[in-house]
Amino acid sequence: MKRILITGGAGFIGSHLCERLLKEGNDVICLDNYFTGSKRNIAHLMDNPYFELVRHDITEPYYAEVDQIYNLACPASPVHYQYNPIKTTKTSVMGSINLLGLAKRINARILQASTSEVYGDPEIHPQTEDYWGNVNPIGIRSCYDEGKRCAETLFMDYHIQNNVAIKIVRIFNTYGPNMHPNDGRVVSNFIVQALKGEDITLFGDGLQTRSFQYVDDLLEGMIRMMNSRPEFIGPVNIGNPNEFTILELAQKVIELTNSSSKIIHLPLPKDDPTQRQPNISLAKKELNNWEPKIQLNEGLLRTISYFDNLLSIKHTR
Repeated sequence: MKRILITGGAGFIGSHLCERLLKEGNDVICLDNYFTGSKRNIAHLMDNPYFELVRHDITEPYYAEVDQIYNLACPASPVHYQYNPIKTTKTSVMGSINLLGLAKRINARILQASTSEVYGDPEIHPQTEDYWGNVNPIGIRSCYDEGKRCAETLFMDYHIQNNVAIKIVRIFNTYGPNMHPNDGRVVSNFIVQALKGEDITLFGDGLQTRSFQYVDDLLEGMIRMMNSRPEFIGPVNIGNPNEFTILELAQKVIELTNSSSKIIHLPLPKDDPTQRQPNISLAKKELNNWEPKIQLNEGLLRTISYFDNLLSIKHTR
């Protein structure tokens, strides 16, 4: 049994990670300030004697004795991270400093949940880990993109200067149950709109591409990375290399929900990347042949079922 701290543990990805690590026999501390996380996501874990829930904001120091730290704390959708951009940057930068300081003091291994957004609007395709990115440092997405880039810098410097045991994963578009219904991300947006019979709002011509990864595949990659050989610190891409246009996704969601929704086009947001696809050769090599197992149709059906149930519960209230 390991004692594991998960920051952002009540969020979409964090809640699934809490559940998975508890099932594997670990003692889990879930830390969250509930800006985008929800107690609903982890309520079913509260009776587990090896689960502990703490309300805390990582821009303030936190102290605990743990073996491993997963740093997932940061709003990840444009709607939420642009709501308070200064706070978003503080979460990535000050939060990393606080958690790296904790890892240094207690000699814990710490994993940073970084993002494919560090590549910006990429000029190479697909993206490999040695690509430095094409990021606007003063745009509306910069608080998140540059915050995560700075966090990677801090992780690397704490490793070089203080010998902190770090791991860095760059997460590509991920979806699944426990997503916030109003988070503005494309999969949840389309599913909620389709289930309600509303127009599907598609930004631009819909020919921009994304690679969609189901949350269970991400968890497997993250856990393998955390427990990989000490010399391998990353960064490493964790994503599904199968590429789809946003228009294809919208059409697939309409088909799978049997919805009467129509697709409408809105202006493309500023600095929205036109292509996003991971090269996962490094992950396959270093993480015991890790690769995604759950493809888009299966993952969408599971996610549609979650949102259908969620919307039904809200409607009955």
